[in-house]
Amino acid sequence: MFKYLKKKIRNTKKLPNFLFILPVLFIKLAKICMKTEIIDPYNNLDPLKFPYISVTWHNRLLFFPAMFKKADRQRTVAMVSASRDGQYVSDICRLFGIQSVRGSSSKKGFAAFNDALKFLKSGCNISITPDGPRGPRYKMSKGPILLASKTGYPVVPVSINYSSYWELRSWDKFQIPKPWARISAVLGDSISIPGDISDDDLEKWRKTVEDALNSVSEIRK
Repeated sequence: MFKYLKKKIRNTKKLPNFLFILPVLFIKLAKICMKTEIIDPYNNLDPLKFPYISVTWHNRLLFFPAMFKKADRQRTVAMVSASRDGQYVSDICRLFGIQSVRGSSSKKGFAAFNDALKFLKSGCNISITPDGPRGPRYKMSKGPILLASKTGYPVVPVSINYSSYWELRSWDKFQIPKPWARISAVLGDSISIPGDISDDDLEKWRKTVEDALNSVSEIRK
């Protein structure tokens, strides 16, 4: 019976909306019970700094939407993969008031790229997990760099860090904060990517943004 239900869920691309209400309420309640802080030395949350393209590692997403004010969430659009797991993420984002763009930020993701551009022009930030949906972990894809280069909007590294946490046995070692852990939302300095960059320069800027995101994520390789 369990195997049947597991298979049934895996084959279901769109689950009923009510199934996501409890997890969202749990995240909101847990945030109230924990110590939280926003570290934004470059004042990126000032609406005058909007819009930009933010990047966050996949394993730091659990408390990402809950850490920011409602007004900031409403001006944020998540770029989510077109996979089944992406649909689940999109459904949760919607309950937090965050819109989603489904697809890739790569050269092949023309529809998602054009949708992202429309939102950027309207003043919304685009949020991307550059190592999702399947990794490798902490490896920046070229998608956000291409999007920033083509549109002229800067990239801002953002991380949600926990003072103590559990790691799931998933490809990204997804992090879940332990009770009473301190949760920090850290925003780094914005990075402007030149337009019409060569393949060599693309790799250079990819590594630059990857290093910046690892820095705010407190990752030491």
